[in-house]
Amino acid sequence: MKVNTAQFLFAVFLALTAMDLRALPEMVIGESSMDPGINLIFEGGIKDDIQPAKYYLDEKSTDVHLEVLANWSETAPSGSPVGGHVAYLEVTAEIVNEETKESSSVELTPHLNMSDNLHYAQNVKLPGKVNETYTIIFNISEPKSGIMGMHFDWRNQVAKTLTPGGRFEFNNLDFKEIALSTRR
Repeated sequence: MKVNTAQFLFAVFLALTAMDLRALPEMVIGESSMDPGINLIFEGGIKDDIQPAKYYLDEKSTDVHLEVLANWSETAPSGSPVGGHVAYLEVTAEIVNEETKESSSVELTPHLNMSDNLHYAQNVKLPGKVNETYTIIFNISEPKSGIMGMHFDWRNQVAKTLTPGGRFEFNNLDFKEIALSTRR
């Protein structure tokens, strides 16, 4: 069997890149679900360079990259792609320093990367020191009226089951390892 050198080197490059990404620390804050059939994963990742820069907090000015993965589950409405991204949700996070009670709030907006693909995220500056503990309250709600058109079948079969708003609280979070890490 003859091996194409360029293909072999490209395969090695991809393998090394994938191993390097898996080696980066990422913190799963928690997992949950909400109706109708949406799986949620809350993460604290390493701050990153997000473009276009004028819309996002600069990587050097942040501590953590908060993420929410929202994907359709096996119990999702008919026609929903299982594992597919649930678009147009309104996602916010309130970050509370457990020692000082200082807090900040941020909207998590749609993001795209190679490891998570479509997700909601934002680079954030913690309201305190990286070695303090935090509570994060994520709020997830349905799209604002007029943002997304809903067909008759969806309104009659699914809209009535939409959770009017999800509140997910996670306490005693230590972001020190994530905040002190870098991607490059």
